[in-house]
Amino acid sequence: MTILRNEDALLNRVETVFSRQDAGTIRVGIGDDAALVAPRKGFETVLTCDWFLQGSHFLLDRHPPDAVGWKSLSRAASDIAGLGAVPRCFLLSIALPVERTGKWFDGFLAGLRRASRWLQCPLAGGDTTKSKDIAINITVVGEVPAGRAVLRSGAKPGDQLFVSGTLGEADLGLRYLLKRPGMARATNAALRKHLYPEARIALGQWLGKKRLATAMMDMSDGLSTDLPRLCAASGVGAWVHAEWLLRTSRTDSADGLQLALHGGDEYELLFAVKPRNVRRLGTAFQGLQLTHIGEITAEKKILLDVGGKLRKLESGGWDPFRKG
Repeated sequence: MTILRNEDALLNRVETVFSRQDAGTIRVGIGDDAALVAPRKGFETVLTCDWFLQGSHFLLDRHPPDAVGWKSLSRAASDIAGLGAVPRCFLLSIALPVERTGKWFDGFLAGLRRASRWLQCPLAGGDTTKSKDIAINITVVGEVPAGRAVLRSGAKPGDQLFVSGTLGEADLGLRYLLKRPGMARATNAALRKHLYPEARIALGQWLGKKRLATAMMDMSDGLSTDLPRLCAASGVGAWVHAEWLLRTSRTDSADGLQLALHGGDEYELLFAVKPRNVRRLGTAFQGLQLTHIGEITAEKKILLDVGGKLRKLESGGWDPFRKG
């Protein structure tokens, strides 16, 4: 595969890969100095951005380039899902060495294109530059009906806590990846969850549209780290029932509870529901498991119930600034 040795060549490669995308609300996109996006009446704009860094978030010798492309967009779009919003377009900024502008870059763009199609979120523009290591930044523009965004700050004492999907699976997939030499392949559910996570856009939109969730966020850093953030925003506490939480785990690992509590990279939704709406919620959405794991409390503590004994839930999820 040809190595690209100037910025125009890189931009032309990106434009070629994304040339047949459905532009949606984009009036002017790739090829101009900036994109023009037409807002829709009655909607609010949602903006989010996310870093994806070589060495911190992916390894060149283990993570396939198409998985890096897919995941870089899906994890950014997950923040949109956490508000009950829908992604409309995205910006890609990427820094990479010259030797990665050939085969690796093509694989990356292929995975990014697949995620773009799956999310119905076209590329609107971005920037490129040269760097020793690969650094990717994705900005997603979304929209939500005015006044209908589900924030972290709406939970009240008595609301019931739920999570979507399986917890700990992505972290288990990372463990598998690190144990096996060479480039990883999605040979099981855990590796697939780690390599190709799916932002829960449809679920978030449904929870917001039906006014079922009082507070919501996506989980990227692990339940034990993200739940305190939701509680802090709402000025409440919570307790989590360990036995209920284990229902979300399909791992055969002996430390399934630790994985479910602290495993990051999930991109599932954590949300609170008024007691009267629990029956309306059900136990699944479009085949995706919804699990009742606890309750919002007035006392501003995060507690874990293990066999009837309550203990403080310590934050053990992902933190890029944590020592060790």
